[in-house]
Amino acid sequence: MPGVERCGTRVGQNLIRSGMGAQSYGSKSNALPAAEKAGDAERLWTALKRDFEIFLRVENRMSSNSVEAYMHDVSLLADYAIARQIAPTRVTTRDIETLLRELGEDDVLGPRSQARLLSGVRKFFHYLTFIDAVGEDPTSLIDPPKLGQHLPEVLSVEEVNAMEAAIDLSSPLGHRNLAIVEVLFSCGLRVSELCALRMSRIFWQEGFIRVIGKGNKERLVPIGDVALHDIQNYLTQRRGWRKVPANEDTLFVSQQGKPISRVMVFYIVRDLVAKAGIRKPVSPHTLRHSFATELVRGGADLRVVQAMLGHESIVTTEMYTHLSREHLREALMKYHPRGERK
Repeated sequence: MPGVERCGTRVGQNLIRSGMGAQSYGSKSNALPAAEKAGDAERLWTALKRDFEIFLRVENRMSSNSVEAYMHDVSLLADYAIARQIAPTRVTTRDIETLLRELGEDDVLGPRSQARLLSGVRKFFHYLTFIDAVGEDPTSLIDPPKLGQHLPEVLSVEEVNAMEAAIDLSSPLGHRNLAIVEVLFSCGLRVSELCALRMSRIFWQEGFIRVIGKGNKERLVPIGDVALHDIQNYLTQRRGWRKVPANEDTLFVSQQGKPISRVMVFYIVRDLVAKAGIRKPVSPHTLRHSFATELVRGGADLRVVQAMLGHESIVTTEMYTHLSREHLREALMKYHPRGERK
């Protein structure tokens, strides 16, 4: 496996070999034997967390944001275990269940966040199993918390139009912000994909953009004439800025010439939502949900929507069929004479 030693770093290997290695995951006490040094558990956590981070970046080719999320999940378990002198190779099913229960009881994490935490911890133990640091996975017997059906918030076409109408096109950043909103809505990009767009990946005549998604996977996404027109207007305006972009191929940049950040896109969207008088929680990802929902409502094949969104599994895309059904029900209740009880 490139970039990752099969049993982690030498520190991790030595600590594992010193007697803190794999064990069966019963319910017996996990306190380290008194003969072991107090700092061994913490040192092994540090070593294996470092190896796991390298594994995610090099082998799984995850984005920085995904790696950060996984490492946050594992760090919560590590803090809990270190406080109790439990090495990562001695964590049991009961330990993880106790952590989840305590975080839930203290209202630190809701059911959805607990499920996310379990997913991250499970990935970590899959890795430890792979490098033979543990004999079996202590998360294998844990069911994720039951979640109610959560449908994402979406914007109507009218609401997106209201956001775009709220943009002052006479301002230095007006056309850039309009192009950002239009590309998010008409192409369904993740905000990280938007920030990484390059002008060399826009095929103007063909009406496609090449997008680098999760795991550095490429896909071609259709882009409409409206979005292309907005991008052209933005580039014309950008030529008048004083600062030349550090990388002229980067599509969306700040006035200082630096690539635009995810946080900045979030602020742009939030500001426009407020100016448009929209009273619902909206983020850049809401525009992606809205893009997919409009496609499904219009009758687009689910496999086509999956390809455009870059979803690895069709199951993820299927949630938009629920949104579409909800839209149909709302239409029935509103317009059919027998739809709503008097």
